[in-house]
Amino acid sequence: MRILGINAVFHDPAAALVVDGRIVAAAEEERFTRRKHGKRPVPFSAWELPERAAAWCMESAGIRPSELDAVGYSYDPALVDHQLGGLDPSWEELRTTYARRSPGFLRTALPGLDPGVVHFVPHHVAHAASAALASPFGDTAVLTADGRGESTSALAGEYRDGKLEELATQRLPHSLGLMYEEVTEHLGFARSSDEYKVMALASYGRPRFLARIRDRIRATGDGGFRTDRIDWNELVAARPPGGEFRPEHADLAASVQQRLEEVLLELATWLHARTGQRDLTLAGGIALNCVANTRLHAEGPFERIWVQPAAGDAGTALGAALQLAAEAGEPAEPMPGADLGREWTDEELESWLRQANVGYERPDDIAATVAEALAADRIVAWFHGRAEFGPRALGHRSLLAHPGHPANLDRLNEVKGREQFRPVAPMVPAERAGELFTRGPLPSPYMLFVHDVRPEWRDRIPAVTHVDGTARIQTVDAAAEPLLARLLAEFDARTGLPAVVNTSLNTAGRPMVDDPRDALECFGSAPVDLLAIGPFVVWRR
Repeated sequence: MRILGINAVFHDPAAALVVDGRIVAAAEEERFTRRKHGKRPVPFSAWELPERAAAWCMESAGIRPSELDAVGYSYDPALVDHQLGGLDPSWEELRTTYARRSPGFLRTALPGLDPGVVHFVPHHVAHAASAALASPFGDTAVLTADGRGESTSALAGEYRDGKLEELATQRLPHSLGLMYEEVTEHLGFARSSDEYKVMALASYGRPRFLARIRDRIRATGDGGFRTDRIDWNELVAARPPGGEFRPEHADLAASVQQRLEEVLLELATWLHARTGQRDLTLAGGIALNCVANTRLHAEGPFERIWVQPAAGDAGTALGAALQLAAEAGEPAEPMPGADLGREWTDEELESWLRQANVGYERPDDIAATVAEALAADRIVAWFHGRAEFGPRALGHRSLLAHPGHPANLDRLNEVKGREQFRPVAPMVPAERAGELFTRGPLPSPYMLFVHDVRPEWRDRIPAVTHVDGTARIQTVDAAAEPLLARLLAEFDARTGLPAVVNTSLNTAGRPMVDDPRDALECFGSAPVDLLAIGPFVVWRR
């Protein structure tokens, strides 16, 4: 079967294509439109269809819209309760009407599509399928949590033989994701966008407000939880966007982060007792909280945890397609990796370079050339292979740097226009990761856990060692990523360090670079020393 998955209702519009149970392509609309998270001015921000992403997914597989057997839309308007407390009924009605009419909108966007093949998949079921059915585990427990779906904010259950049994759901307005969004906004960041900044800021604070929020944010012992209203101003005055950071801001972030981890541990313990499964899969925006994921791994009852790399709402496009495939009796193949987006041939890349009228070279060994530049403390923009699906740069659209110089953290944050408290991450050969890092699960190919940096390595790789002694690592498997593995080996041969700084190839407020034009624009506007694009290099003059 040829099944297209669509996410379009809230943010992160995306499309994914599954053919005969195999994930063929997946992409976020922001990579095409250059609007981060698919956001337009209100009220249109929630209603962007992933037209270009869907068209590309099908084009890449040679499939026409008329040849699709099914389209999974990751939201079911029939499940919306417009009277739920804390929600705006008129806004919900508009949102639901849009979703209800989506088959007609999709027919317009994808000429030839039969609207009758469009099926609504509940939002959290799509999240669950994106994790459990794409994982390498087979039968598994699954936990999803985010801001909200139709009328719920979380789902706990298990998949057996490709079939989901829902064991618990959490009704709105109680939501761990919405609670975290409130704190994000209170601390002066962009809601539904900058939650990861709160997680990073938490490392600089003490959880001194924890006792005052524990009775307001708590698990209920039945697979659910409560997030009763908190007046955050009673704890800490709001920080205006762009305002000065004070210690109490970090303390609030630390308190909320720790309480989130505690509640997730209770939910996972309940789920393990109900299922007896050894494995847990995670999705939903909360699953992008790599600090919480690591605590679940270290202290929770499950032996193994797998997090879908596009765990936010973009991933529900993939989950909707996988869920329909499972319901049709097609077993899903495990996710082959996060590199599911666009790519260009060497000839196409060279044509772009000629059109841009930039001087370029084709070295005999791109890995050695880049390793030499990194060893000389150059910053490298790295563009290689298929683009990543999800928010993490995993060595296909990355900024690379030397991890041994502490100034490179500030340097990269200045390149990207980010807050200086934000960490950058290391990539490391999978077979060497245990020498440098401990505590988190290995391998860790998707940067979705944090690991403790071993004490003897903290002074050797200071640029990637966060203030709390951790690093959000990416392990590189030479069989899956031979070019990246060679780059790391060449850098190690020159420096004695088997790790390289890896952060996303973009600047503040912009989506990750996706196509060659994006790469050239970013290289032209940011203080980067070298652009490595396919087999070619462009040096800054």
